[in-house]
Amino acid sequence: MTIPLMQNFISAIPVKVSWLFPFFSILSKSIGSYQLLATQASPDEEVVPDEFLNQILSAKERSPEVSSEKLCTTYIDKLLKAGNSSAAAKLLQSLHEKHIFLSSNAYNLLLVAASEANSIGLLSQIFMDMLVFNKPLSSTSYLNIAKAFTKTDDSVLLKFVREVSELTFPRNATILNRIIHTFAECSQIDKSLVIFDLMKSLKCKPDLITYNTVLGILGRAGRLDEMLHEFSSMGVANIAPDIISYNTLLNSLQKFGRLDLCSVFFREMGENGLKPDLRTYQALIEGFGRSGNLEEALRLFTEMKQGHIRSSIYIYRSLINYSKKMGKVELAMSLSEEMNACLPDLIGPKDFKKKNRQLRSLKQF
Repeated sequence: MTIPLMQNFISAIPVKVSWLFPFFSILSKSIGSYQLLATQASPDEEVVPDEFLNQILSAKERSPEVSSEKLCTTYIDKLLKAGNSSAAAKLLQSLHEKHIFLSSNAYNLLLVAASEANSIGLLSQIFMDMLVFNKPLSSTSYLNIAKAFTKTDDSVLLKFVREVSELTFPRNATILNRIIHTFAECSQIDKSLVIFDLMKSLKCKPDLITYNTVLGILGRAGRLDEMLHEFSSMGVANIAPDIISYNTLLNSLQKFGRLDLCSVFFREMGENGLKPDLRTYQALIEGFGRSGNLEEALRLFTEMKQGHIRSSIYIYRSLINYSKKMGKVELAMSLSEEMNACLPDLIGPKDFKKKNRQLRSLKQF
């Protein structure tokens, strides 16, 4: 594509996307010299062939309906796939200097591209931009961050975390909490804990949600001693455990047969003025039932009903199953009849799916 042809293309852009003119000004200079934007770090200037730029501009000419924003995003994406991440970073910076900003969707697309290209520098830049310009961060955004840091040294990760902390302080620890949670979801538990330990020395300190997240991570991994240590350290940090903290402990402990500790923390909950809820009883009933202590499981079930806590179909199924295993067929039949009689009032799969959808929607910020 010749320079005149490109100028004609620019003049055809609607007024509503006139913000893109500086971008094409950058491109016209690049086409004339066969050179894209100079790299910041390397003395060796990277050259992008004229044909590569022509492909982008020709695509717009062939498909005028394609948004200019998409063209910008596609251009940076192709730079990344061509291994020219420094030029992509420079281009993004140039757009900012001219007050040209992409949409949330465009930023997320670039975050994916930077992650796939393993360009930590650009990925960090994009993520920081999204924070500064208050762009919504989805679960996918955090997932791409976690994937990108899979093979990096902890020093690189901690530098990134410090920068995020500086940007988010003094608001709250929400962003870092999401990062910790997502790293653990990507089986990078140790990196999650490294971030958690660093937070203790930052201005953006761990909050209750941070501790509850870490308790859950350690509990699911079976690292009970570390979980109990972090739980006890909450007092040192002047953070009072809530019902979620205790339920996390109880659920993790019962899965590994530590019913002795379950009883201790259950009593402690009451002493601290916290009322047990469905999840509390479900963890305890499941634990005692599995261990063969059906009597204690039934006692807790009765206590739960007396406390007017709405039961779930899962608790009934567990009690029926454990009753059968212990040869108590009549008890199993009685529980089955009771379950069927109150089935419409029981919490079931639909309730849990609804709750999960609500939690996912809360993760968009």
